[in-house]
Amino acid sequence: MPAERPRALVTAPLRGDGLDHLRKLVDVTYEPWIDHRPLRILDADALAARAAEVGATILVTEADSVKGPVLELPLVAVASTRGDPTNVDVPGATAAGIPVLHAPGRNADAVAEMALALLFAVNRHVLAADADVRAGRVYAEGTIPYQRFRSWELQGRTAGLVGYGAVGRALAWRLQGLGMRVIAFDPYHPDSTHSLPDLLAEADVVSMHAPVTPETTGMIGAEQFAAMRDGAVFLNTARAHLHDTDALVEALRSGKLSGAGLDHFVGESLPVDHPLVGMGNVVLTPHIGGATYDTEGRQSVLVADGLAALLEGRRPAHIVNPEVLA
Repeated sequence: MPAERPRALVTAPLRGDGLDHLRKLVDVTYEPWIDHRPLRILDADALAARAAEVGATILVTEADSVKGPVLELPLVAVASTRGDPTNVDVPGATAAGIPVLHAPGRNADAVAEMALALLFAVNRHVLAADADVRAGRVYAEGTIPYQRFRSWELQGRTAGLVGYGAVGRALAWRLQGLGMRVIAFDPYHPDSTHSLPDLLAEADVVSMHAPVTPETTGMIGAEQFAAMRDGAVFLNTARAHLHDTDALVEALRSGKLSGAGLDHFVGESLPVDHPLVGMGNVVLTPHIGGATYDTEGRQSVLVADGLAALLEGRRPAHIVNPEVLA
């Protein structure tokens, strides 16, 4: 433990027991980005200036840029509340001897629930049915809703998970609880059950949970959509970079896919005239899979526990660059 009580500048949203624990460990200047209107995400210069102003030797961030001038400060640690600390220049921090902590699995349950929400919304035509009620179209064109909104039940169907990390595993037991058979493709996980071609051939629902890497970018394109079962549902609560959006549009237009649920788009938004926006069998949400209070509570505990270990001279459970401890 440093001779003086450290001060942490916290710009990530924290709450609950983890935040209470952190306040017992260090003095806290709490300025979460999520409370700022308009949105405030600090670049490296602004973050360095604010940290110096409050005398912080620990940074807890989620989206602020931790690089360059920030890493020239006398920091004890940087904690990113992300599973993958992409907002931190990890090599730069390592060169400066600064430990970088992260929070793997913080939003796994939240994103798994989001995937379920999208699946039900797509499969049971929830948004289209809601729109008909609101527009007074319950008996549209001489029909009744029972005629227009039939679907197959999920129990007994096969769900194929592409990526079997924390989110994939959190979704798997939920789908199994619905009576679905779950198969998975993940060359880096021992519980993977299928190759990608075999998964696509068997799955009634294909759900994306892989990280974005050069290997996975665009991994689901025209060839892969064509290999899916007729009428399959496609879900992506990970990143839109994993699939070819133009190929997805064509697969939906042709009827190859019965529907899709997407929680992310390249550039974080879609133009209002994009083809996906006009498709009634597509449900679109704006990257809110991890947006739960529970995610904030979970990342708080992970960060506080990691900092407690570090300040007590122990190795944190979730450290990106453990070599700096040597």
